[in-house]
This record gives sequence, structure tokens and C-alpha cells, in this order.
Amino acid sequence: MRPGGAVHVYSIPLRTRFRGITVREGLLLPGPAGWGEFCPFEDYDDEVSARWLATAVEAAELGWPEPVRERIPVNCTVPVVSAERAYQLVRESGCGTAKVKVADHPDSLAEDLERLAAVRDALGPGGAVRVDANAVWDVDTAVRWIKRMAVAAGGLEYVEQPCRSVEELAQVRRRVDVRIAADESIRRAADPLRAGVREAADIAVIKCTPLGGVRQALRVAEATGLPCVVSSALESSVGLAAQLALAGALPELEFACGLGTLSLFTGDVTRESLRPVDGYLPVPRAAPGPDPDLLAEHAAPPERAEHWRNRYQRVRAVLNRTR
Repeated sequence: MRPGGAVHVYSIPLRTRFRGITVREGLLLPGPAGWGEFCPFEDYDDEVSARWLATAVEAAELGWPEPVRERIPVNCTVPVVSAERAYQLVRESGCGTAKVKVADHPDSLAEDLERLAAVRDALGPGGAVRVDANAVWDVDTAVRWIKRMAVAAGGLEYVEQPCRSVEELAQVRRRVDVRIAADESIRRAADPLRAGVREAADIAVIKCTPLGGVRQALRVAEATGLPCVVSSALESSVGLAAQLALAGALPELEFACGLGTLSLFTGDVTRESLRPVDGYLPVPRAAPGPDPDLLAEHAAPPERAEHWRNRYQRVRAVLNRTR
């Protein structure tokens, strides 16, 4: 860490409830190579959170590998909103691909189908629609709902993590004509390098923030043996820069990446916000530095700041033990 460098804790409201939260919090730490972001969700224990901290430390202290491309195609993210709002989000995004959250509750199918139809209308026939079920379906439900969603969306590019286990993903894959993407099956595996998803999925969703950094995520991507999509872990621009560095360093990139997530935030910690222009984001060489005025505007309440500093110290001790 830079001599005298202080960590900062931010708290930024979200425009819509996402992953069960309405406010995103995280800790920013400076180092000789730039800035890193530590933002594991509250339900992650210290052992799991150590991977998130490793990503922040890599950004702050080491920097990232050289990129092989200068810009990244991205999808817009459509949270659980009305069909009208979904249409508006897609039209405003400028993206040719949309990732739609579905299966928010057990009886969501009718509203999911309506949202998907609105997204297709917004994209037009040439756009790509993908859905994310966050592993909530059993195999039979997944098969039934995927088929209906494919009709409503006028075709699906892929379905992300329809079921929890790798075995269930493989069963669904054999019974539908839509690509299956693995996300949690990779990043929540005891050893992501041995997740064993090659026979269960067509696409690997890689998130460097929970995997331990850009270099580790590149190793995981190679180990899957699958085409990869880089996706956000809902970070500010500081943390999002690491995801873009990963997407920029992948040897091949066939699909748009899920990195347009700042549209879900009401603000940011930097003036150099990583928001897509015409469906693309640039690959940064380092994370954009936070702006002092924005840090003050989005500073976490004292009790939350203390919580995050204590959490950082605990997880740093875990990370130091495992290195």
C-alpha cells in the first residue's frame, strides 16, 4: 500500500434491487500500481472473501497483464423490472446484447416472459438475448421454462446457471436447444481450476473479482476449455476495471461481456466512470482513481465504514496465511 495511503469505504444506492440489495458497499485501497476494490457480499465468509481481497491487492500492488484488445463489447443488464422499464433500459444502453434476470420468485414466469418480449422489441431481430436464473430451478422446471423463454425472446443466446449443480446443468443441456453457461458452478467451486464444467456447459462465465484476480481468472478460463464471458460482480468503476483487464487479456473473446453494470448504480467513486458507449468499454491499463469529492459524497456511515475496515483486516490475515 502507498505510504500513508488510506482505505476508503463507499456506499452507493442502486437504482433497482439487485441480488437482494438496494445499496452497494465496498472498500477501496491504494497501492504502488493503482487502486483496488474489496467488495464481497455480506453473506460471504472470510475464507471466500480472501479471493476478493486478492483481486484488490493485485490491482493495487501488481497491476495487470498486457491486453490483446483495446475495447470490449458489453451487454446491458436488465434487472427484475417491469416490461416497460426493461424496454427503456435496453433502448438507452446502446448495446446489441441484453442479459435479463429471471426467476426472481417461484411464480415469476408470466412477468419474465413479458419482460423478455419487451427486451426483444427494444433490441430488434438482430440483437442477442441471454437470461440468468441464478441456479434456482430444478432440471424439469429449467427445461420447461427455458423453452417458453426462448419463444418469448425470439431466441436465446444462452441461459446462465439454470440449476445449482454441474450434474444438473449437464442434464438440462441434453434436453434443450439453447446454450448453457456456467457461473456459480465455477466461481463457487472448492477449486475453480477443477470445476469440471466442460461437459455440462457451452460457455464459462468468468468473474475475476471473486476468483482472486486477473491472472488467476485467466488460468481458470483456460482450465474450463470453453468460450468465456467476463461478468461483473457489481463493483464501482475501480473494481470494474479489473474485469475489463481480464476481458482485454483473454486470448479469444467470442461473446459480449456482462460489464455494463454501472447503469445499476446511482453514482460512482470516480469521474472516469466505466460506462459503455455504443455498446463498448475501453480496456484500462489501471483502475481509475477515486475522486475526493465523490468519495465524500458516497462515504459509508461511520458504523458501516468501521465494519468494512474490520472485515478487511480479518480477511487480510486470512489471505496472508494462505499465500
